[in-house]
Amino acid sequence: MGTRDEGPPGGALVRYWAAARAAAGTAEERLPGATVGEVLAAARAAHGGDGGELARVLARCSVLVDGVRSDPAAPVGPGAVLEVLPPFAGG
Repeated sequence: MGTRDEGPPGGALVRYWAAARAAAGTAEERLPGATVGEVLAAARAAHGGDGGELARVLARCSVLVDGVRSDPAAPVGPGAVLEVLPPFAGG
């Protein structure tokens, strides 16, 4: 697993953690979108659509935009960093 940088140069940098990284098959990639929801839709489309493993994992994930927990309607500025964090077990 490595890094994919196939998206537009101004797209958001999406970093996948734990199960999200495994499902995406990459640690990070650049994807287009003006909101968190649009960026996640681009991620699902890039990795098998709504029926893929990444789509199932994303349904349970929290997303941080530049370090702030965000919902799907949150805006994503040029060069933003999205951290995709699945639920973690333990304490």
